[in-house]
Amino acid sequence: MHNSLLRPSLAAVRRAASQRVVARSYATQRPSDPEVESYETVDPVPDYPDLPWSSRQNLPAKGWDDMLLRRNYGDPLHEQEEVLSMWGPDIPPAGLTGPSALRQLLLAFAGFATIGFIIKNYAIPERPAAPREFPYDGLVKELGGVEELKANPESLDAED
Repeated sequence: MHNSLLRPSLAAVRRAASQRVVARSYATQRPSDPEVESYETVDPVPDYPDLPWSSRQNLPAKGWDDMLLRRNYGDPLHEQEEVLSMWGPDIPPAGLTGPSALRQLLLAFAGFATIGFIIKNYAIPERPAAPREFPYDGLVKELGGVEELKANPESLDAED
């Protein structure tokens, strides 16, 4: 069979796309219900218990059927269980505010910088030998005159 027989025409593709957009916009519209004032206040599952917003990391470690997740079998899950479970984000310690966390971070950076300064200036011994020095601008003439091969450039006319 010829390949063009299997391909739909451009007009058919455009017609199908326009019908799909219309159907999709119709499907995503909210129904107009005069009894409901706002859909944000409607409880999606009315029979489900309203559980408190508290992380499982605050609970004691022992006394659970599932010690890893700190829950008993058959307990209802919170709607936001992914965030409130033991695998969710760690909760900050009590009393830790933004300014105190920033102060602690800056103190840690200052400590690292101080340790690095002390190690660089006082803990590394001096070189046991003098560095090599070559005459005539680091043997540039003897090595072929290439600027990349310069070692320690010096000049013979003026010494300080």
